[in-house]
Amino acid sequence: MSTQTFDQLPLGLTHGQVVMEIGLDSDCDDSIRDAFVAAIGQELLDEDSDEIVEAILLWWRDDDGDLVDGLMDALGPLADNGVIWLLTPKAGRDGHIEPSEISEAAPTAGLQPTRTISASRSWQGTRLVTPKSNRR
Repeated sequence: MSTQTFDQLPLGLTHGQVVMEIGLDSDCDDSIRDAFVAAIGQELLDEDSDEIVEAILLWWRDDDGDLVDGLMDALGPLADNGVIWLLTPKAGRDGHIEPSEISEAAPTAGLQPTRTISASRSWQGTRLVTPKSNRR
């Protein structure tokens, strides 16, 4: 796993893109949110928005329910070539999700993990995309 953080990595986002944030809670890391805002040059949309977005910032914890269902719900507002950044608590933190669960849930939801990084001291990030063969 890479030791780079979000502010050291290209997020695959460009200025002006629309990004939705799902699962925001008091345990979320503002530095990660700030990196997304800096990359796109505007605020993140909240999950109640009905806009089509180029990316989703999805905060997910073990007690948030079934990960496959959460990923499927996140696909609704996502553009065909969009990306989901799945943020989960690291091992030893409340709400941790085993990497194997993400590896199993992603293909079931029609997604493919492309990168996993250490996003902050408490969160890891997994970049998920729709495989090219599955795009509409």
